[in-house]
Amino acid sequence: MELGFFTMPIHPLEKDWRQCMREDQEAFVLADELGFAEGYVGEHVTDLAENITSCMIFIATLASRVKGMRLGTGTVNLPNTHPAHVAAQVAMLDHLLDGRLIFGISPGGLLSDAEIFGNLDNDRNAMFLESIDMILSIWTKDAPYDLNGRFWNVSTARTLMAEIGQGIVGKPMQRPHPPIVVTAVAPFSKGVTAAAARGWDPISANFLMPKWVASHRQCYIDGCVQGGRTADLANWRVAKSIFVSEDPAQAREYVMGPNSPYLYYYRQLLTKLVKNGRANLFKEDQSMPDEAVTLEHVMDRLVTFGTPDKVADELLAFRELTGQFGTLLYAGHDWVDTDLARRSKILMAEKVLPLINDAEKNKAEAAI
Repeated sequence: MELGFFTMPIHPLEKDWRQCMREDQEAFVLADELGFAEGYVGEHVTDLAENITSCMIFIATLASRVKGMRLGTGTVNLPNTHPAHVAAQVAMLDHLLDGRLIFGISPGGLLSDAEIFGNLDNDRNAMFLESIDMILSIWTKDAPYDLNGRFWNVSTARTLMAEIGQGIVGKPMQRPHPPIVVTAVAPFSKGVTAAAARGWDPISANFLMPKWVASHRQCYIDGCVQGGRTADLANWRVAKSIFVSEDPAQAREYVMGPNSPYLYYYRQLLTKLVKNGRANLFKEDQSMPDEAVTLEHVMDRLVTFGTPDKVADELLAFRELTGQFGTLLYAGHDWVDTDLARRSKILMAEKVLPLINDAEKNKAEAAI
C-alpha cells in the first residue's frame, strides 16, 4: 500500500486566510518530503471554511516546491466552468508539473456553488458528462473543434489562423491526457462503475462509512469489466481521517477534545450533508433515523487515532473489510497545533505504513 494525501480543508471561519493557505501548502510539501505518492486538493467558491477556491491555482503554487509527488485536482467541479477554460488550464498545469498532474473531476457537491453559478436547478450530472467529453475532444482533436452541446458550444472556426497558432488550445504534456480520477461518496456508487468503464479510477471519500467504502470495490471491478479493461485494485484510492501520536492521551485530546480540528471538520460536513438530504452516507443501516446520526456516531466510525501500533491495527482491520486498495489517502485537517499535526503525518509515513505493509507481507507469505 502507498500513502497519498487528500484535503478539502475545513478551517475555522475566524482564521486568517493567508495562514490557512500557507499551512495547506506546507502540508503538501511535508507529504512530498515523506515520500507520499500523490496529493489532492479540493475547491469551493462559496464556503469560508472550505476556502481553497481553485484547486488548479493552488496546485500551481506548489509546482516548484513539490519535487516528486504527483498532484491532483480533487476535484475540478466541471459544471461551474466552461469546458474550454478547463481544458486549457489543465493542459498548462500538466506542463508546469512536468507531467505529474492527475485530473480529478466531479459534478460538484456544494449547493451554494451550484446556485452562484446558476446551476442549482440544472442536471449537473448531465453537465458533468458533456463537459468532460468536450474537454477530451479538445485535447484529442484538431481546431476548430466545432463541438455543440446542450449546455456549451466550443468552436474557433471563425477566428482560426493555424499557421500562427491562433484558435488552438494547447494539449497536456501527458498524452492523450493526464490520468482521470473521480471521487465517490455514495454507497454502491454507479458513478464508480461508469468511471471505471471509461478508463478512470475512483477515490472513496473519507466521510463515507467503511461498509459503503467496501461497496466501491465491486463497483470498480464491474466497471472495468464493462470497459474491457483489467481491474487493477492498485488504482483504487481510499481517503481516511487519521491522527497519530506516541502519547495515546494526547491523541484522544487532539481528536476528541474541545479544540479538535477533527470535530470541527465533521461537524461542518454533517451539518451540510444532513441539510442536503445526504444523511444516508453516515448510516450503515438505512433504517436508522436521521436524528440518530450524531457527531459522536460519525467520529467513532470515521476517525482513526492513537499510537502507531493502534492506528496500524485499525487500518489493517479496515482493509480486511474493504479489501485491498492501492493508496491510502491521509485526509488533511486544520493545523490547530502545527507540531502535533506535522508529527502525526511523519509517524504515519515512518511508523504506521511500514507496520501495515509488513503485516500484509507476512500474511501473504503465510498463505503460500
